[in-house]
Amino acid sequence: MLRLFATQDTAPGTWRPWLPVLLLATLAVGGCASTSPQERDGEREEGAVEQSAHPEDPWEGFNRRVFAFNDVLDRYALKPVATGYKTVTPQPVQTGVGNFFSNLGEIRTAINSLLQGKPANAGLATSRFLINSTVGIGGLLDYATHMEITAEREDFGQTLAVWGWEDSRYLVLPLLGPRTLRDASGFPLDIAAHPITYMDDHQLRAGLTALDIVHLRAGLLDQESLIRGDRYRFIRDAYLQRRQFEINDGELGDDPFAMDDFEFDDSDFGDDDFAD
Repeated sequence: MLRLFATQDTAPGTWRPWLPVLLLATLAVGGCASTSPQERDGEREEGAVEQSAHPEDPWEGFNRRVFAFNDVLDRYALKPVATGYKTVTPQPVQTGVGNFFSNLGEIRTAINSLLQGKPANAGLATSRFLINSTVGIGGLLDYATHMEITAEREDFGQTLAVWGWEDSRYLVLPLLGPRTLRDASGFPLDIAAHPITYMDDHQLRAGLTALDIVHLRAGLLDQESLIRGDRYRFIRDAYLQRRQFEINDGELGDDPFAMDDFEFDDSDFGDDDFAD
């Protein structure tokens, strides 16, 4: 669920393609029969002040319920396993595991780079995959980075954004965690572009999938201290900002104070602004 803070893969590619949606949340119908209309209107106004709606999160009530479901599973199942993995696994081994799964993601990056009209990035991702898969012993060693061959991560959610689906509603899925409706639509294609999906050995495929999930969760243990206030809102806002950053290829936009033609107007300031 906290995977929105990872610095490598942004869309999990190793979930099993037949993973069902396990939770169909029903929006509860609130209100008490003995509550007067005036009291209900007052409660609505008070709630609107305390918790303003996020324009990209119109399904917040549903999302919070799924978030709570995921949080319980993470707290009592995934997090303890990830903690044990991090404790007993030497750091070089953890690095090799991360390199291995990151290398498999280069195929998805190459495909989506071509679909987005970025042939240079597709070539870099392909080069990384070939180098690390051979010289890097199946991707366990990241020789491509040492050779200064790097590529921007791309997935089908980003491709849909480039194709015109720019604004999308925030959505929390059971087990899969934070998404947008756009990213969730591209998720099946992300799975289809991942090599593990096509492994004939079901036990090995399930084992690698579990290892990928546990490894990613272990990498986020130290970052949980960054969360402040409302966990749901913090994670939502961080995810949406990060996805926008990735879609824009790291471009934050123009800073008006850094523009050459930006000028101050004397009328913008009063005498009090320059007083000691």
